[in-house]
Amino acid sequence: MEFISENSTIILAMMGTGVFAGLLAGLLGVGGGIVIVPVLFFLYQALGISADTAMIVATATSLATIVPTSVSSIMAHNRKGNVDFELLKHWAIFILLGVLAGSYLVTKTDGKWLAMMFGIIATLSALNMLIGKKNAIAQSLPGKGGQSIMATCIGFFSSMVGIGGGTLTVPTLTFCNYPAHRAVGTAAAVGLIISLPAALTMLIVGERPADAPFATFGLVNLPGFACIVPLTVLFAPVGASIANKLNPAMLKKVFALVLIITGVRMLAQTLIQEFL
Repeated sequence: MEFISENSTIILAMMGTGVFAGLLAGLLGVGGGIVIVPVLFFLYQALGISADTAMIVATATSLATIVPTSVSSIMAHNRKGNVDFELLKHWAIFILLGVLAGSYLVTKTDGKWLAMMFGIIATLSALNMLIGKKNAIAQSLPGKGGQSIMATCIGFFSSMVGIGGGTLTVPTLTFCNYPAHRAVGTAAAVGLIISLPAALTMLIVGERPADAPFATFGLVNLPGFACIVPLTVLFAPVGASIANKLNPAMLKKVFALVLIITGVRMLAQTLIQEFL
């Protein structure tokens, strides 16, 4: 109770993050990590935690919150027929291989590099969607070999920066002339394949940093998880309902706008701390 009374503002901010992350999970298929990671990164620093520890714990905690959020989002998208299970059957094993490698590397990596990677991935993804080619780069997905490489990379980089996979899955699929709504729904399922093994790896293999926030086990912070999850699960179906009413072009613009704001802010924060 003392922790709650002393940190009520931060707890309320985490709950607000849960609402927004839930809406994004359903709307964009991103699992909410694109919002959760930077918010937790800044909030944990407000508690007096080092930037390196804040980023590592934010990454692991974000992945843990994505697990139940993705389940809720998958069910909502599947009711609308927007989850491509045939594609997932081939992609799942390669996503998992990438996740296991990426999540293990997180337990051994300096937090500042994770923060920089997050900012770069988010910013480049947004720029590609905003000012890149308006038409699909390819007329269809590549063969099974190419798709295997794509799936492995999505699992690897998504697990390293604490995102559910939509950040990379949605643009990857749409660049290959894949329907936008179906890309979003399928990305929600990719988020579950990424977040569950990644969160477990960081929980079990990760060594708790000395200055980690209260009630952190491995690299996962339970108060952050508890504040965010109920609201993400509640609001993910709302986001999915909104997504089904938007046209594909609008969906891409919303997705890109969220990415570029978040990515630039995270990258700027990290570079300032590193070089000034």
